[in-house]
Amino acid sequence: MQRTNTTIPSFTDPLGEILHLLRLTGTLYCRSELTAPWGVDMPSFGGCMMFHIVTAGRCWLEVEGDEPRLLQQGSLALIPHGTGHCVRSSPEAESKPLFDIPVEQVSDRYEIMRYGGAGELTQLTCCVVRFDHVASQQLVALLPRVLQIDTWADDESSWLQSTLRFIAREAKELKPGGETVITHLADILIIQAIRSWIDSASEADRGWLAALRDDHIGRALAVIHREPEKDWTVALLAKEVGMSRSDFSARFTGLVGESAMRYLTQWRMQLARAQLQETPDSLAVIADRLGYQSEAAFCRAFKRIFGVSPGSVRHTATVSLQSLRTTETTET
Repeated sequence: MQRTNTTIPSFTDPLGEILHLLRLTGTLYCRSELTAPWGVDMPSFGGCMMFHIVTAGRCWLEVEGDEPRLLQQGSLALIPHGTGHCVRSSPEAESKPLFDIPVEQVSDRYEIMRYGGAGELTQLTCCVVRFDHVASQQLVALLPRVLQIDTWADDESSWLQSTLRFIAREAKELKPGGETVITHLADILIIQAIRSWIDSASEADRGWLAALRDDHIGRALAVIHREPEKDWTVALLAKEVGMSRSDFSARFTGLVGESAMRYLTQWRMQLARAQLQETPDSLAVIADRLGYQSEAAFCRAFKRIFGVSPGSVRHTATVSLQSLRTTETTET
């Protein structure tokens, strides 16, 4: 069982700390060999991110509410919020639900799909992943509906292709530790895509991401993330970053969109929910770990944030291709 850790290593860059925490769980791969005409309807996967990398040929990506996007060889498209979507050989091609298409199941985390009408070949590497840290979830929530990267620098393009070949080889040979290797490589691919978006998107210059980059508020966010159990006050946080209480309070709220104390409570409760779902620890232990002197005070704060009691969210969520297929079949 994976245990949520409240401790964050110290970096000089608060945004770097968040990127350091972008680790994935439940990484599921499908290598697809698709011949035109073809189309695949991907269902919605709540709480997950999906991505597609075109390793040969080209295809169209359609997400409801967005214009169709052409993905060519070397394109990487992330669907950060697990939204249902369609990939197809052309805008006119008919599509079929993902779970109606036969696959070769190499392992419980890797499949090979061969499908289509024997025309032009497109090869896709597709993945469904879940982030396992609250900081990751907060960052993913800010990402656009679709994050597409078509142009990589020459050295990055070469690195990307060699990484994909390495992933394919690991999955095919199924050596000991292969799933761990694949998961870490998926981490790197997604982090690189998100870094590229942060560097170029105007949206990244506002809100929480802008606050992380601010000299003073970024340091305040960092100490909250590192030590959520500490008895923080606005005055103590202001002193920590070398600002007056009033200036700090106004700047924090202006950049983050909520007060420092509200943010602290939200952060603690997000950590608490993750620990309730992933560990057998008692409410008293979790409350103490997050700086609450009584279980009752912790429960009141949790219900105020989420509208339900802590006990009602305790469960362990696991993801596998087989469980996703079983869930989809049951629901339909």
